[in-house]
Amino acid sequence: QVGVRHVVVYLNKADAVPDPELLPLVELEVRELLTEFGFDGEKTPVVAGSALCALQDRDPELGLRSVLRLLEAVDSHIPQPPRDLERPCLMPIEAVHSIPGRGTVVTGTLERGRLRKGDELELLGYGRQLRSVVTGIEMFHKSLEVAEAGDNLGALLRGLRREDVRRGMVAAQPGTLQPQQKVEAQVYVLSPQEGGRHKPFVSHYAPVMFSHTWDIACRVLLPPGKDLVMPGEDAALTLLLRQPMVLEQGQRFTLRDGARTIGTGVVAKVLPMTEADKELSWG
Repeated sequence: QVGVRHVVVYLNKADAVPDPELLPLVELEVRELLTEFGFDGEKTPVVAGSALCALQDRDPELGLRSVLRLLEAVDSHIPQPPRDLERPCLMPIEAVHSIPGRGTVVTGTLERGRLRKGDELELLGYGRQLRSVVTGIEMFHKSLEVAEAGDNLGALLRGLRREDVRRGMVAAQPGTLQPQQKVEAQVYVLSPQEGGRHKPFVSHYAPVMFSHTWDIACRVLLPPGKDLVMPGEDAALTLLLRQPMVLEQGQRFTLRDGARTIGTGVVAKVLPMTEADKELSWG
């Protein structure tokens, strides 16, 4: 439900197993569990080893060599993700820094498009809508002229103070995105066995929505004729955010209640706000 298509399993603490013959049994159980959750349990790489042995440079077979086998499995089994270079740039902001004598730097991973020195950016979220120009780009302490989708970078912005920008805002090509406050989404509600809720919820239930790098309180509105949503159910729900944030069709998100993840979903379409929505009290 969260879009993970490929996994590699590392059975850690293999040095603590008293009988080495137990390891194949544990591996078999892991493969059955992977199959149960929709993965290819037979072909998924499973590597047994000990991270502690690798750190302490002892028992090379369980330590260093197991880590090398893990890296080989990741390289061979997990494909290189495609880079979306054609659409306008979008970068969720992970952190904001003030560099004395230089200005304000925002860091994050460029999710799509290209970003060049001199490009104008629009920063959206939490009721703010700012514009700035990129005067410098760095990645791993190296200056770049152009950054591409997938790059983890820092962008130096002209004319902004550190307090103007916050984590969760989105930097994008001007005019390509609009913050939204109401969406229709397909949501999978986790069952108790998956760590979710034990009880159903009703309309106006208020979890916290996480997407990109932002999180904000939201209200869940059930469709007409539906009184409650059960744990383990897949349902079409309307979500009303406390503040407008960057949301697009196809965007994935997670719903949490306190320390518990209660559901995950994808935005089906953006909805206009009604007068009743605007008058809703958030307490």
